[in-house]
Amino acid sequence: MKKFFSLIGMAVLGGAITLGGYKVFFEDTLPAEKLPLNSVQSVQTNYKPAFKTNTTSINADVIDFTVAAEKTIHSVVHVKNISVRTQFNPLDIFFGNGSGTRKYEQIGTGSGVIISPDGYIVTNNHVIEGANDLEITLNNKKKYKAEIIGADKTNDIALLKINVDEELPYTPFANSDTIKIGEWVLAVGNPYNLTSTVTAGIVSAKGRDLEGNGNIESFIQTDAAVNPGNSGGALVNTRGELVGINTAISSKTGSFVGYSFAVPSNIANKIVNDLLEFGMVQEAILGISVDSRYKEEGVKVGEVFNEEGAIKSPLKSGDIIKSINEVKISKFSELRGQLTAKRPGDTVDVTIERDGKLLKKKIILNKRNTYISRVLNISLKDLSAKEKQQYNLKGGAKIIEVGNENLSYYGIKKGFIIIKINNKIVLSASEAQSMIDNSNFGSGNPLYVEFINLQGEIESYGIR
Repeated sequence: MKKFFSLIGMAVLGGAITLGGYKVFFEDTLPAEKLPLNSVQSVQTNYKPAFKTNTTSINADVIDFTVAAEKTIHSVVHVKNISVRTQFNPLDIFFGNGSGTRKYEQIGTGSGVIISPDGYIVTNNHVIEGANDLEITLNNKKKYKAEIIGADKTNDIALLKINVDEELPYTPFANSDTIKIGEWVLAVGNPYNLTSTVTAGIVSAKGRDLEGNGNIESFIQTDAAVNPGNSGGALVNTRGELVGINTAISSKTGSFVGYSFAVPSNIANKIVNDLLEFGMVQEAILGISVDSRYKEEGVKVGEVFNEEGAIKSPLKSGDIIKSINEVKISKFSELRGQLTAKRPGDTVDVTIERDGKLLKKKIILNKRNTYISRVLNISLKDLSAKEKQQYNLKGGAKIIEVGNENLSYYGIKKGFIIIKINNKIVLSASEAQSMIDNSNFGSGNPLYVEFINLQGEIESYGIR
């Protein structure tokens, strides 16, 4: 019997030693186990523990979103896009019921932000695109017909106007360059037609470029929940100032899965002013091409284009742009964002790295006449009057840089002139860039392009 109890004691002791060793060596690697759903207890949100801890915490009262929300919800509007579409139905012809075409009404909804007391509203271009009629509903349920003042498809911004007899609540623009990663922001809009919806999050990133979006963008990325219907709505700071226009989400389902993207307020504000003053966006450039092979921090200058009659640029090939007006530039989308918020003729302070030294240069921005197609990775420029006369053309787009090695397979080179894309005549570089980047190329469909080569001969290619 003693032997039996001795064996039991040794087993218990061995188990304790084993358990102790397990806790010492392995416990930290165990995953936390989730509590069963029915074991989760709910407590009121104003619950405060009766004891103090040594950990430092932030009192919830310090971050108050109520002022920003109250200021913004009355200036964010519901936008209803009513468009008439034509549908072809061959069965109608077969059964003798007409021409085979039917017209039907299509309705889309989004959001907009009142930016002045007399009824100017900023929204996304894709919210109002193709509209036959636009209806604006204010937070107080009053409805108005809206007029489109202008739109910029590239940056997805549009300006509307409603005629009112009273001063409207509006949201002022903030300087989006000053917002910081980690700063609290609110997204205000009308997701799924749920009016005056406010969600909170933080700025997750700045200068974000969305892959596959067709354009080089410079979005503010946040984790504030944004869903269909939020497009064109406000992204505001905790003071209720407009820091961005909510534009896109990154999603495989069509619904919010963690991140949303907004056009910075500096860009939106500049586009609004251009549309009001000139009726179109005035694009400013540094007059350079970018070396896309450079993968380190900053933007490397590829080639400098000194236009006839323009002030000679102090930049040189190989310079690395580090900042614009003291705003750090880490990648091309950040450079694009800074330039999009400027006008031709503006002077900017550009910090560059040249031969290992940091230099500051004052540069007067030129008017944009170079356009980059992301789809083909080529830079395009309008033809000069001499070139139009030489080739007897009304317009066209000259390739000034080829960054796509696959195009060498077709023999396409710098200096080729694009005259047709998918059998449509090209009149300008901006038109060529838009036609290429908005085509279905890359989805298994070829791109048919007609060129004038370096010998002045016409060549046609189906690029795949």
